[in-house]
Amino acid sequence: MEIMKMSREHIEECVDLYIDVFTKAPWNDTYESRGQVSRFFRNHMANNYFVGYVLKGQGGIIALSIGMKKPWINGAEYYIDQFCVRTDLQGKGVGSCFLKLIEDEIRKEQMNAIILSTERGFPSEQFYLKNGFKPVDGLITFIK
Repeated sequence: MEIMKMSREHIEECVDLYIDVFTKAPWNDTYESRGQVSRFFRNHMANNYFVGYVLKGQGGIIALSIGMKKPWINGAEYYIDQFCVRTDLQGKGVGSCFLKLIEDEIRKEQMNAIILSTERGFPSEQFYLKNGFKPVDGLITFIK
């Protein structure tokens, strides 16, 4: 397995992976079209704070992480907006390995933390807890 910075050449393969993972349980997301998901990736990449990684295995991209370099008082943080691993490889250590590789990469880029949100009660919550993430006491998420 090899980690790489996500680039425009990866978009179509990432779109395929993203749709495949997030249209299945437990997420069961629906999208208007493949183009909608492709625009989502392109819009992320157009952001000057964009940071994305792919994990390549035999046969192509097996995991992805997209987000941004977020300025903070104590230095920059990597905010993960979306993270996924190919469905048939979940629960086999691939995601944990990918996160470790990402941690190594962000340190090289002077980022000192990873922050993210996920849905309470979903398998991702246990995955992040298992990988050393902790809920931040006193924080709640709002949407309008």
